[in-house]
Amino acid sequence: MFRGGVIVAPASALGGAIAVIRVSGEGSIACCDAVFRGRKPLKEAATHTIHYGNIVDGEQVVDDVVVAVFRAPHSYTGEESVEISIHGSRYIASKVISLLCKQGARLAEPGEFSARAFAAGRIDLSQAEAVADIIAADSQAAHTLASTQMRGSYSETLNELRDRLIELTALLELELDFGEEDVEFADRSRLNDMLCQTTAVVKRLKESFRTGNAIRNGVSVAIIGAPNVGKSTLLNRLVGDDRAMVSDIAGTTRDTIEESVVIEGIRFRFVDTAGIRATDDTLEKMGIERTLKAVEKAQIVINMCEPTGSFEQVSLSDGQIEIRVVNKADTITEREVADALYISARQDIGIDLLRSALAGSIDTTNLYRGEAIVSNLRHFEALEAAYTALTAAADALANNISTELLAEDIRVAINHIGEITGGTISSDSVLHRIFSSFCIGK
Repeated sequence: MFRGGVIVAPASALGGAIAVIRVSGEGSIACCDAVFRGRKPLKEAATHTIHYGNIVDGEQVVDDVVVAVFRAPHSYTGEESVEISIHGSRYIASKVISLLCKQGARLAEPGEFSARAFAAGRIDLSQAEAVADIIAADSQAAHTLASTQMRGSYSETLNELRDRLIELTALLELELDFGEEDVEFADRSRLNDMLCQTTAVVKRLKESFRTGNAIRNGVSVAIIGAPNVGKSTLLNRLVGDDRAMVSDIAGTTRDTIEESVVIEGIRFRFVDTAGIRATDDTLEKMGIERTLKAVEKAQIVINMCEPTGSFEQVSLSDGQIEIRVVNKADTITEREVADALYISARQDIGIDLLRSALAGSIDTTNLYRGEAIVSNLRHFEALEAAYTALTAAADALANNISTELLAEDIRVAINHIGEITGGTISSDSVLHRIFSSFCIGK
C-alpha cells in the first residue's frame, strides 16, 4: 500500500508559534540524531521521553527544539518514531525536513502515518477514517462522533457482532464436518435467537446512518414558502449575516442560496429557496424547480407563510421533518395555527424558539452516551449488505434450507462487517473457535 523506510511530514499547521515535525520508521532515531544536538544522543533515550536541544546544519544552529522519542511498538504508527517541536516558521519547518531527507528520510504520502498505524494493528480501518473526521470536524457533535469512533467504541460493537457470527458459523461448520453421521450440533432455536439479536444490532447501526451522516456533513434545511414571505430575511437572521438579498419585490430570490451555522453543537446547512408560485418568468421557473429539488434532499423543511397566507403543500419522504413557521407575527394579536411557530424574522421575535426546534429535531442522545453511530457511507453500504445476508440466513433457517447455504449467508455477513474495520474472516479463525469450544480432539 505504501513504501517502507523513514518518513517525515509536518504534523501540525505551519505559521503559528509552534509546529511539530513527525518522523516514523525503522531508523528514525538515527536519522534525527544526525541533525540533533542535545545533552545526550537520542539513541540513548528511553521511549516516551522529551529532550531539549538544537537542530543543526553542520555548525549552524537552525532552531531550538524539543524532541519526543517513541520506541516501537509504543507509538502511534507502531514504529520507532520521533516528534520534533520547532518554532512555527515555514522556513524552519522546510529546513528541518530538508535536513532529515538528506539523512535518508522521505516525505510521507497523504495518510501514510495512519496507514502504518493500521498495518501495525494500532488502529483499525474505521479508526483510521475517524482521524480524518476529527480533523474535519466543525461542530461539537461532529467532533464527539469522530472521537467515539477513534477511541474504538464503534469498533468494539462491530467486533462483538463479528464474533457472534463466527460462533454461529463454527457451530454450522461442525455439522458440515460430521454431515455423514447426521449430527446436529447447533440447536436451531438458539441459532434463531442469536441470528435475530445480531440482525437487530446491524439494523440499528445502519438506521443510525441518517443521524450520523447529518452530524458529520451538516443537517440540510430547506426554507420554503411563497414569494416575499420572509425566507431570505430568516436566513440572514439565522446565520447572523446579510447573506441573502432582501427586497419587497416578490421573486427576488431566483436561485438557491446556501449558508451554514452551528446551533447547540450541531451544524445546519440552510438553503434559501425561490418562492413557489405560478409564473411565466423562465428564470423564476428554473429557481422553483431547484427549490423542489432542494426539498427532496433536505432533512428538515422550514415551511413559511404569512399570518393571512397558507403553507406550501409538500410531499415529505420517510424521515424528513417539517417545521411550520408563521412569519410577521408582530403584525397580529391572535395565533390561530396550533402546530406552528410564530416569529418575526425582521424583528428577531421567536428566532431562539426556532433554533431550539431545529436542534431538538436531531436526536443526539445516543451520540453523547458514546453509542456506536454510523456516519460513513462506506460503512453504511457494508452494513446494508450484511443485513441482506443475515435476512437471507434467517429465511434459510426458517425454511430448513441446507446447513451449507445457511453457513454461506452468515459468512457473507461476517466479511461485510469485517470490511468496515479492515478485518477478514479465514478458515483458521473458524477452526480456532471450534477447537477452543469443543473437545473434538478427544
